[in-house]
Amino acid sequence: MRVIGLMSGTSHDAVDAAAADLVLDGDTVVLAPLGLVSEAYPEALRSALSAALPPAATTMREVCALDTRIGQAFAALAVRADRELCEGRADLIGSHGQTVYHWAEGGRVHGTLQLGGPAWIAEATGCPVVSDLRTRDVAAGGQGAPLVSLVDTLWLRGRPGVCAALNLGGIANITVVSGAGDPLAFDTGPANALIDAAVGDLTDGRLDHDADGVMAARGTVHEPLLERLLAEPYYALPAPKTTGKELFHASYLRAALAATGPVPDDDVVATVTELTARTVADAVRKVHATEVIASGGGTRNPTLMGALRRELGPIALRTSDDLGLPAAAKEAYAFAVLAFLTAHGLAGTVPSCTGARHAGVLGSITPGRRGFGLPAPGRPAPTRLEIFRR
Repeated sequence: MRVIGLMSGTSHDAVDAAAADLVLDGDTVVLAPLGLVSEAYPEALRSALSAALPPAATTMREVCALDTRIGQAFAALAVRADRELCEGRADLIGSHGQTVYHWAEGGRVHGTLQLGGPAWIAEATGCPVVSDLRTRDVAAGGQGAPLVSLVDTLWLRGRPGVCAALNLGGIANITVVSGAGDPLAFDTGPANALIDAAVGDLTDGRLDHDADGVMAARGTVHEPLLERLLAEPYYALPAPKTTGKELFHASYLRAALAATGPVPDDDVVATVTELTARTVADAVRKVHATEVIASGGGTRNPTLMGALRRELGPIALRTSDDLGLPAAAKEAYAFAVLAFLTAHGLAGTVPSCTGARHAGVLGSITPGRRGFGLPAPGRPAPTRLEIFRR
């Protein structure tokens, strides 16, 4: 089955589409990567999305407009991915949508909202679309994240030692897989969220990220600011736990800066970069990981990766490219796998990772032009994911 996974993360800068040939061979999902295409959000759409995100106020009209325009952006990229990566023969699309709110209070997630109407994608491509993948897990008492944890568990099961799959998006999350005990997954805190917020504020919006970690490399970590940021109570919460830009946003950073006094621009960026490295490494050490496999946009920031390597010390750090999954595309591939499992009536979560009462088949299905046939019951759940390297 040729499946396209669509993803836009908490950095909300672009949409990624990764295509894969997926086969269920006994208890193994075999994934053959077909490639990745990406498109930046149109500037007007990105600005409207940024203006509507917490802690800003918005209106239902703006939410409706964003749902439509994000859905159309996803649809346009899906058409391109089908044409360029699948020779026009895609069978299924899995769309994560754009997370705009993750309602977490008191250690529980009460709801989650991803925009990007799947009907636009189904209409444009003719393919059935699996979307709204997080809500089922939340309804079952889970955190609704990190959903990539099932894919990580299938993929990394059997590796020696304790393996931590790390995603460095807007928010950082890890999945911990070992031969002893159940897997574990949780958000460690910000990855790029506060780095991007700092750069945007300090450049009055001229820049939206620290390209190649240049600003952080020029700066020096400001210890009083770092200590204030490290005092955030979220870091002490037990797993499973999730967070987002509802907590880690520009106003959050401004409040910390107001309490510490003036800090040079490059030092601010260096400090929040160090915050990401320190909180990730602290989380990795707590789970006694012996290996970290990183993916996501943060892997393209050499200053962040250098800080993380220094903080991890003897713990091996590599990227998912080394194991056959491109670091820039891994999350999009993960949502292709989750849609594939839904199409086969198979669960897409690991309860020990999300905290749900039970594993669940994820998402809602929007039929394509040819409709959508329900899967035959009784198929065994897969236990492994293999990457087929052409």
